[in-house]
Amino acid sequence: MNDELIGTQTPTRRITDPQEALAALESAVPGLRGLRRAEPVVPDWAVLEDGLGTALPADYKHLAEWYPTFALGDFVLVALPEPGGEHHLLHGVRGALDVLADAWLEPGRGPTARPAPGGLLPWAESNESDTFLWTTAGDTPQDWIVTVASRSGGWWHYAGGAVQFLAEYAGGTLEPWALPSLGPEVSPC
Repeated sequence: MNDELIGTQTPTRRITDPQEALAALESAVPGLRGLRRAEPVVPDWAVLEDGLGTALPADYKHLAEWYPTFALGDFVLVALPEPGGEHHLLHGVRGALDVLADAWLEPGRGPTARPAPGGLLPWAESNESDTFLWTTAGDTPQDWIVTVASRSGGWWHYAGGAVQFLAEYAGGTLEPWALPSLGPEVSPC
């Protein structure tokens, strides 16, 4: 990435249970429950994971099974796969990886834009070109941390999962380095 690492934020306690992480997000964003499906749906995870060459974190999969794509604070777009739309999301992720490789990242500096171990894999974006990614390092996808690539060129890590990151960002317990504060408003997309 163009600038140096700003730093790493570590949650008081990393939430590893997908149901607990989703409950924390629903608590931080009360309006989210209005978008919750009556019954979970199951996207074809094999299509996505085979296409990316890696499994995905359980908290993200749990979120996608209960919720459609949504925006938080009219700022962060959380694109989630829908059954039958897996190839569309896969195409979007590949496009985002190409953009990151071309525009944000310099060879030899920081993580690389690829889902291979130690690389970056996008899972959300802002309406101002900030990108929210996983750093794909660790024994399993549950060990991955969030990396934020700011439109200003700064980047930083959050040593927790994506759903917990969203809960803490919307709940105001996360320092939003290089990002605006995020309110608890939610809207379907």
